[in-house]
Amino acid sequence: MHIALVLQAPAQGGGMGMALIIQLVLIVAIFYFLLIMPQRREQKRHREMLAQLRPGDEIVTSGGVIGEVVQLKEDRVTLKSGDSRLLIEKARVARKL
Repeated sequence: MHIALVLQAPAQGGGMGMALIIQLVLIVAIFYFLLIMPQRREQKRHREMLAQLRPGDEIVTSGGVIGEVVQLKEDRVTLKSGDSRLLIEKARVARKL
């Protein structure tokens, strides 16, 4: 009888290992669909919005400054806000109004 119990123990441990692997895969899948995928979609939408910016567009920066695009360069935007002009990094444009 003692031998039969020893032989059954590894078989039960193997099933527990498989259950653990399945749980880890499910956790990774949930994180991917709830966190990573929406973040990638938002990054893509932001890149497309930046590519479509044109002089005359009214924008809001991530700091809350609202202004009109005067000039665009590769990585910089010149804004007219009130009576002043600001030079900002293009990536800091939060949204177009």
